[in-house]
Amino acid sequence: MTAALGPDEPGVSAAIRARHMVRAFTDEAVDPALVDELIDLARRAPSAGKSQALDVVVLDRPVDVDRYWTTTMTAQTRGRFRWQGLLDAPVMLIVCVRPTAYTERYAEADKARAGLGDATDAWPVPYWWVDAGAAIEHILLAAVARGLGACEFGVFDHEPAVRAEFGIPDDRRIVATVALGHPDPERDEPARSARRPRRPLSDIVHRGGWRGDGAPADDEPRPDPPV
Repeated sequence: MTAALGPDEPGVSAAIRARHMVRAFTDEAVDPALVDELIDLARRAPSAGKSQALDVVVLDRPVDVDRYWTTTMTAQTRGRFRWQGLLDAPVMLIVCVRPTAYTERYAEADKARAGLGDATDAWPVPYWWVDAGAAIEHILLAAVARGLGACEFGVFDHEPAVRAEFGIPDDRRIVATVALGHPDPERDEPARSARRPRRPLSDIVHRGGWRGDGAPADDEPRPDPPV
Protein backbone atom coordinates (compact mmCIF):
# COMPACT_ATOMS: atom_id res chain seq x y z
CA MET A 1 0.00 0.00 0.00
CA THR A 2 1.30 3.43 -0.88
CA ALA A 3 2.07 5.50 2.21
CA ALA A 4 0.34 8.85 2.46
CA LEU A 5 2.41 11.98 2.48
CA GLY A 6 2.51 13.48 5.96
CA PRO A 7 0.66 16.83 6.10
CA ASP A 8 3.19 18.38 8.48
CA GLU A 9 6.35 17.09 6.85
CA PRO A 10 8.34 18.92 4.17
CA GLY A 11 7.57 17.64 0.68
CA VAL A 12 10.91 16.00 -0.08
CA SER A 13 11.12 14.28 3.31
CA ALA A 14 7.55 13.04 2.99
CA ALA A 15 8.15 11.67 -0.49
CA ILE A 16 11.28 9.84 0.68
CA ARG A 17 9.43 8.21 3.57
CA ALA A 18 6.43 7.30 1.42
CA ARG A 19 8.40 5.90 -1.53
CA HIS A 20 8.46 2.18 -2.12
CA MET A 21 8.64 -0.04 -5.18
CA VAL A 22 5.10 -0.40 -6.52
CA ARG A 23 4.49 -3.72 -8.26
CA ALA A 24 0.81 -3.43 -9.19
CA PHE A 25 -0.81 -0.73 -11.31
CA THR A 26 -4.26 0.18 -12.54
CA ASP A 27 -4.94 0.58 -16.24
CA GLU A 28 -5.38 4.34 -15.89
CA ALA A 29 -3.21 6.21 -18.36
CA VAL A 30 -0.54 8.68 -17.29
CA ASP A 31 -0.57 12.11 -18.91
CA PRO A 32 2.45 12.34 -21.28
CA ALA A 33 3.07 15.86 -20.00
CA LEU A 34 3.48 14.44 -16.50
CA VAL A 35 5.93 11.83 -17.77
CA ASP A 36 7.93 14.61 -19.43
CA GLU A 37 7.86 16.56 -16.17
CA LEU A 38 9.37 13.61 -14.29
CA ILE A 39 12.12 13.23 -16.87
CA ASP A 40 12.76 16.97 -16.75
CA LEU A 41 13.31 16.62 -13.01
CA ALA A 42 15.58 13.62 -13.64
CA ARG A 43 17.84 15.60 -15.95
CA ARG A 44 18.38 18.10 -13.15
CA ALA A 45 20.14 15.48 -11.03
CA PRO A 46 23.87 16.04 -10.50
CA SER A 47 26.33 14.73 -13.05
CA ALA A 48 30.11 14.83 -12.73
CA GLY A 49 31.44 17.77 -14.71
CA LYS A 50 27.88 18.30 -15.90
CA SER A 51 28.55 15.55 -18.42
CA GLN A 52 24.79 15.11 -18.92
CA ALA A 53 24.94 11.60 -20.36
CA LEU A 54 21.35 10.64 -19.52
CA ASP A 55 18.84 9.36 -22.09
CA VAL A 56 15.37 7.94 -21.43
CA VAL A 57 13.39 5.77 -23.83
CA VAL A 58 9.69 6.30 -23.06
CA LEU A 59 7.26 3.46 -23.76
CA ASP A 60 3.75 4.80 -23.16
CA ARG A 61 1.71 2.94 -25.76
CA PRO A 62 0.31 -0.50 -24.87
CA VAL A 63 1.92 -2.01 -27.97
CA ASP A 64 5.35 -0.76 -26.95
CA VAL A 65 4.97 -1.83 -23.32
CA ASP A 66 3.98 -5.27 -24.57
CA ARG A 67 7.06 -5.31 -26.81
CA TYR A 68 9.19 -4.70 -23.74
CA TRP A 69 7.76 -7.65 -21.83
CA THR A 70 7.84 -9.89 -24.90
CA THR A 71 11.52 -9.04 -25.32
CA THR A 72 12.43 -9.78 -21.71
CA MET A 73 10.13 -12.74 -20.98
CA THR A 74 8.99 -15.87 -22.73
CA ALA A 75 5.25 -16.55 -22.75
CA GLN A 76 5.77 -19.26 -20.15
CA THR A 77 7.84 -17.02 -17.88
CA ARG A 78 5.34 -14.21 -18.25
CA GLY A 79 2.46 -16.48 -17.29
CA ARG A 80 4.04 -17.58 -14.04
CA PHE A 81 5.58 -14.21 -13.16
CA ARG A 82 4.82 -13.40 -9.53
CA TRP A 83 4.17 -9.69 -10.06
CA GLN A 84 1.37 -9.77 -12.61
CA GLY A 85 0.30 -6.28 -11.55
CA LEU A 86 3.68 -4.94 -12.64
CA LEU A 87 2.89 -6.02 -16.19
CA ASP A 88 -0.04 -3.58 -16.14
CA ALA A 89 2.15 -0.48 -15.77
CA PRO A 90 1.08 1.89 -18.58
CA VAL A 91 4.50 3.53 -18.87
CA MET A 92 7.99 2.08 -19.00
CA LEU A 93 11.09 4.27 -18.87
CA ILE A 94 14.32 2.69 -20.10
CA VAL A 95 17.04 4.76 -18.47
CA CYS A 96 20.31 4.87 -20.40
CA VAL A 97 23.69 6.50 -19.98
CA ARG A 98 26.61 7.14 -22.33
CA PRO A 99 29.83 6.42 -20.37
CA THR A 100 32.10 8.00 -22.98
CA ALA A 101 30.40 11.36 -22.38
CA TYR A 102 32.36 11.42 -19.12
CA THR A 103 35.74 10.76 -20.71
CA GLU A 104 34.99 13.37 -23.37
CA ARG A 105 34.07 15.93 -20.72
CA TYR A 106 37.14 15.18 -18.59
CA ALA A 107 39.42 15.47 -21.60
CA GLU A 108 38.37 19.12 -21.90
CA ALA A 109 40.85 21.76 -20.74
CA ASP A 110 39.16 22.63 -17.45
CA LYS A 111 39.01 18.97 -16.38
CA ALA A 112 42.07 17.39 -17.99
CA ARG A 113 44.22 17.60 -14.86
CA ALA A 114 41.96 15.00 -13.21
CA GLY A 115 43.43 12.36 -15.55
CA LEU A 116 40.02 10.84 -16.27
CA GLY A 117 39.72 11.72 -19.93
CA ASP A 118 41.69 8.85 -21.44
CA ALA A 119 39.33 5.91 -20.95
CA THR A 120 36.40 4.83 -18.82
CA ASP A 121 38.59 2.38 -16.90
CA ALA A 122 40.61 5.36 -15.61
CA TRP A 123 37.70 6.18 -13.32
CA PRO A 124 38.09 4.56 -9.87
CA VAL A 125 34.35 5.10 -9.39
CA PRO A 126 32.31 5.05 -12.64
CA TYR A 127 30.30 8.19 -12.02
CA TRP A 128 27.92 7.52 -14.92
CA TRP A 129 26.30 4.84 -12.74
CA VAL A 130 26.25 7.13 -9.72
CA ASP A 131 24.69 9.99 -11.64
CA ALA A 132 22.14 7.78 -13.38
CA GLY A 133 21.08 6.45 -9.99
CA ALA A 134 20.54 10.00 -8.79
CA ALA A 135 18.43 10.74 -11.86
CA ILE A 136 16.32 7.63 -11.29
CA GLU A 137 15.78 8.60 -7.66
CA HIS A 138 14.47 11.97 -8.84
CA ILE A 139 11.90 10.09 -10.94
CA LEU A 140 10.92 7.79 -8.06
CA LEU A 141 10.44 10.64 -5.60
CA ALA A 142 8.69 12.93 -8.06
CA ALA A 143 6.30 10.10 -8.94
CA VAL A 144 5.29 9.80 -5.28
CA ALA A 145 4.83 13.56 -5.02
CA ARG A 146 2.50 13.44 -8.05
CA GLY A 147 0.42 10.58 -6.68
CA LEU A 148 1.97 7.94 -8.93
CA GLY A 149 3.82 4.74 -8.19
CA ALA A 150 7.05 3.48 -9.71
CA CYS A 151 9.25 0.41 -9.67
CA GLU A 152 12.90 0.35 -10.73
CA PHE A 153 14.42 -2.93 -11.90
CA GLY A 154 17.42 -4.07 -13.90
CA VAL A 155 17.51 -5.55 -17.39
CA PHE A 156 20.63 -7.65 -16.67
CA ASP A 157 21.27 -10.20 -19.44
CA HIS A 158 18.34 -8.85 -21.48
CA GLU A 159 20.22 -5.63 -22.22
CA PRO A 160 21.38 -6.59 -25.76
CA ALA A 161 17.87 -7.70 -26.72
CA VAL A 162 16.21 -4.58 -25.29
CA ARG A 163 18.77 -2.35 -26.98
CA ALA A 164 18.15 -4.05 -30.31
CA GLU A 165 14.36 -4.02 -29.99
CA PHE A 166 14.15 -0.32 -29.26
CA GLY A 167 17.06 0.90 -31.39
CA ILE A 168 19.24 2.05 -28.50
CA PRO A 169 22.73 2.95 -29.79
CA ASP A 170 25.64 0.69 -28.91
CA ASP A 171 27.45 3.45 -27.01
CA ARG A 172 24.62 3.61 -24.47
CA ARG A 173 24.29 1.34 -21.47
CA ILE A 174 20.90 0.56 -19.98
CA VAL A 175 21.02 1.34 -16.28
CA ALA A 176 17.51 0.23 -15.33
CA THR A 177 13.88 0.27 -16.34
CA VAL A 178 11.28 2.19 -14.34
CA ALA A 179 7.66 1.07 -14.49
CA LEU A 180 5.34 4.00 -13.88
CA GLY A 181 1.61 4.40 -13.31
CA HIS A 182 -1.21 4.72 -10.81
CA PRO A 183 -0.77 2.25 -7.94
CA ASP A 184 -3.33 -0.50 -7.41
CA PRO A 185 -3.28 -0.90 -3.59
CA GLU A 186 -5.63 -3.89 -3.73
CA ARG A 187 -3.06 -5.96 -5.61
CA ASP A 188 0.20 -4.35 -4.55
CA GLU A 189 2.22 -6.24 -1.98
CA PRO A 190 5.75 -5.75 -0.70
CA ALA A 191 8.55 -8.00 -1.86
CA ARG A 192 10.19 -10.35 0.60
CA SER A 193 13.16 -8.01 0.78
CA ALA A 194 10.90 -5.33 2.27
CA ARG A 195 10.72 -7.38 5.46
CA ARG A 196 14.41 -6.86 6.08
CA PRO A 197 14.87 -4.25 8.81
CA ARG A 198 16.73 -1.07 8.01
CA ARG A 199 20.13 -0.72 9.61
CA PRO A 200 19.91 1.72 12.51
CA LEU A 201 21.30 5.18 11.94
CA SER A 202 23.88 4.59 14.67
CA ASP A 203 25.40 1.77 12.58
CA ILE A 204 25.70 3.94 9.50
CA VAL A 205 26.99 7.27 10.82
CA HIS A 206 30.75 7.44 11.46
CA ARG A 207 31.20 10.97 12.66
CA GLY A 208 34.72 12.34 12.65
CA GLY A 209 36.14 9.15 11.14
CA TRP A 210 35.29 5.47 10.92
CA ARG A 211 36.45 4.78 14.46
CA GLY A 212 33.95 7.28 15.77
CA ASP A 213 36.38 8.99 18.14
CA GLY A 214 36.59 12.20 16.12
CA ALA A 215 40.05 11.45 14.70
CA PRO A 216 40.58 10.17 11.14
CA ALA A 217 42.41 6.89 10.82
CA ASP A 218 45.95 7.24 9.44
CA ASP A 219 45.30 4.79 6.62
CA GLU A 220 42.14 6.45 5.34
CA PRO A 221 42.82 8.35 2.09
CA ARG A 222 40.71 11.39 1.40
CA PRO A 223 40.55 11.67 -2.41
CA ASP A 224 38.59 14.53 -3.90
CA PRO A 225 35.58 13.30 -5.92
CA PRO A 226 35.18 14.62 -9.46
CA VAL A 227 32.86 17.61 -9.53
